[in-house]
Amino acid sequence: METDLRLESSLWVGNKRYRALLTGWHFQWTEVDKKNRDKKTISVPVSEVVGVDEGQVEILPQKSTEDTDKDFTVFYVKRSSSGGLHGLLWRLGRIQFSCPSRVLRDQWTQHLRTALKTHSPVRPHRLLVFINPFGGKKKGRQIYHSLVAPLFELAGISSHVIVTERANHARDHLLKKDLTGFDGVVCVGGDGMFSEILHGLIGRTQQEAGLCENDPSVTLQPCPLHIGIIPAGSTDCVCYATVGVIDPVTSALHIIIGDSQPLDVCSVHHTAALVRYSVSLLGYGFYGDVLAESEKHRWMGPLRYDYAGTMVYLSNRSYAGIVQYLPADPLLSSPRDKTRCLSGCSVCSKSTGRLFPHPSDSGSLYSSHFSQFSNDSEEGEWVSVEGRFRCVSLTCMSSSCPKSPLGLSPSAHLADGTGDLILVWDTHPLGFLKFLYRHTSTQDQFDLPFVEVHRVKAVRFSLPAGKEEEAFEETGGLDEEERTHVETISRNGSQQQLTERSMGQEIANEQKSATPFLCGLCCSKAPAASVWNCDGEILPFTNIISRIHGQLVRLYARGIEDGATMHSCSEENCERA
Repeated sequence: METDLRLESSLWVGNKRYRALLTGWHFQWTEVDKKNRDKKTISVPVSEVVGVDEGQVEILPQKSTEDTDKDFTVFYVKRSSSGGLHGLLWRLGRIQFSCPSRVLRDQWTQHLRTALKTHSPVRPHRLLVFINPFGGKKKGRQIYHSLVAPLFELAGISSHVIVTERANHARDHLLKKDLTGFDGVVCVGGDGMFSEILHGLIGRTQQEAGLCENDPSVTLQPCPLHIGIIPAGSTDCVCYATVGVIDPVTSALHIIIGDSQPLDVCSVHHTAALVRYSVSLLGYGFYGDVLAESEKHRWMGPLRYDYAGTMVYLSNRSYAGIVQYLPADPLLSSPRDKTRCLSGCSVCSKSTGRLFPHPSDSGSLYSSHFSQFSNDSEEGEWVSVEGRFRCVSLTCMSSSCPKSPLGLSPSAHLADGTGDLILVWDTHPLGFLKFLYRHTSTQDQFDLPFVEVHRVKAVRFSLPAGKEEEAFEETGGLDEEERTHVETISRNGSQQQLTERSMGQEIANEQKSATPFLCGLCCSKAPAASVWNCDGEILPFTNIISRIHGQLVRLYARGIEDGATMHSCSEENCERA
């Protein structure tokens, strides 16, 4: 097939003549009239060709077309440095070729389009797009229609756009409406919008598979639809950690070429009910207190997080707790091994075979052995620690962001079926400040005597007996209606457990648990319990069970590209676009 697609001829770009060559996998062109020997060849993988149009065509900032008989325009992915520690910006490259005849022009356009269909079979053709018009700077619609929609049109992607009107609009649509014919779901918004899509797709998939999400030991079915993220929120942690930059055009191009990045997901349960899913941060103590305090000052905008962080730090809180965790195999990887999960990560690639030993059984993850929630698991023994903690955190990814370029756990992997558990024991304020400061630099935040990090597959957290009673008295515990609600969602199995009523209960509990929190530095007594921060949402329960589900969803991404490798390639005579 590759031989059939081969095409080579002389083409003109402006007043310069080039030798263009199309093989099955690459399209490249070299200037042939250059007198010196330094003839640079531009080579573009066919998989990164965005589209081909007859004539002289412009797409961004506005589409314009001049129909000429002998010209054609090729659009492709062009990389540039983001100026940060990692990640590359993708831009829409454009080159216009002139042919000696219309017959040759038609031959080139036909061969290029055939090569695209042959070597890019996983590209999406129809997408369901949700736009959050309220997130971030409220520019979601503008970002989509001015930057993303023209690229989708160029690539021949049709999209059905829904502008969300309320919280959980996207989640409810995914749970209830017909999704036949869609190749993927795109969210234009921040981490909150992504979480809605995540819960909707996972819930829908388990409903159709007849699985009970409320059972912590159940093997969840991986979602068949990919998720694309167009960053347009106040926080875009998931996009940053999976692409390396926060840039709508870069993300749109990843969606167009059909990149596929598997992603681990953490389920959080309380008693016999699913509470929530998490991919970036499940944090107790400091991170929970910061979120609870920031909710009181929403009028401050994004500055509320800096203010709340300062107030919580000055309050000098620590909390008693019992942490139990199921360690992952230390021979596979370690949170202290100084590796980074980049595009083509070998740890994640090897994990696919381990997590899914039978390719035909996509739900085989843990299928034969999630007896690991018992103490006598063949997968290892639970480890239990008890004491006072400044914070307890669990993350399925590095959780990097512009303010913390390496993230909570720099060596965490996106798709190895594990999470990193970070325990920060009670320490003096300056020691904890050093821990926090190291998140903003390249220093090792784990190289401190009061910090532990463990690679795990599951975690339990509970309060010591005395503290549990004290926390119950402070918050008032669960009333009769709340207990009935928990029992109801437990009985309903894989039905929609995150209903509007549940969200109402969460808000009520947030108010209960937030009341004893920071009332200034004059508080005479610290609360017995903190709250859990689950991807920016406060959980209504303290005692939880969490489990990592390997590669449960797939994103239109390829992981963070290594800028140093791309730079060394560009210095060679054969330059990659």
